[in-house]
Amino acid sequence: MSSKILIIGAGGQLGQCLKTVAQRRDITEIVFPAEADANILNQAGLESLLQQEKPAFVINCAAYTAVDKAEDEADLAKAVNETGAANLALACASNQATLIHISTDFVFEGNAVKLLTEDDDAHPINVYGQTKLDGEKAVTALLKEHFIIRTSWLYSEYANNFVKTMLKLGAERDELNIIADQVGTPTYAIDLANAVFDIIASDSKAFGLYHYSNEGVTSWFDFARAVFDISETQVKVNPIPGSAYPTKAVRPAFSVMDKNKIKSTFNLIIPYWRDSLVACIDKIKSLTV
Repeated sequence: MSSKILIIGAGGQLGQCLKTVAQRRDITEIVFPAEADANILNQAGLESLLQQEKPAFVINCAAYTAVDKAEDEADLAKAVNETGAANLALACASNQATLIHISTDFVFEGNAVKLLTEDDDAHPINVYGQTKLDGEKAVTALLKEHFIIRTSWLYSEYANNFVKTMLKLGAERDELNIIADQVGTPTYAIDLANAVFDIIASDSKAFGLYHYSNEGVTSWFDFARAVFDISETQVKVNPIPGSAYPTKAVRPAFSVMDKNKIKSTFNLIIPYWRDSLVACIDKIKSLTV
């Protein structure tokens, strides 16, 4: 039987983290096709790619993630996040591959201060969240052999993300205003990549929906403060309410996910968010020396 892994969206943040972790773990039966060869809007192309590579697992990191732009580009967000997910699920079904599909905490309304479980009702409050939820539903309807992993506040040494933006702004400015009334959990994409490979290595058939983020809870304000504290960046950070910085898309106020299901099913030990932030900033520093 094949043990090959195929990465869709290989050039994005999580795709690059999967590549880094695969090298660290000496995972060699893994393919990172170019975007042109793995376009999730091209059903025939996906079928051809899977027939050629014959993967046991397909990891879908491809997504439309521009949360505010999605409000104006709803059709494009829907095409990528829902139709694209459906196309990939169909290709996996016809090629006997298991799909690991990455989703988001933004499927939740976020108006209740409680740990969100996989059984809680999802009520998205923006276009991005709705298209990601619709993508989850498409995968669930079309393919039994799937793992859907919702994650949150993803960052790493790769691509554009909150941590790298804060480091850049902190170097340029003396003072920053950061939203303090949106609460969630940052997730180091390297940790998520490790969890994905742990799920594959487990050879488990416990298909379904799972939540994964780092451990702990924080606000964007405290997250920014931690970035500057760890990186020894001197900048004044002011906490502001979300209402003082209106965005086109409404964000969940509280989207802390319960990880007990994924931890108990796959025997995972999940790092605390600040410990992982230290590791990431150390890596960013080493890359810029």
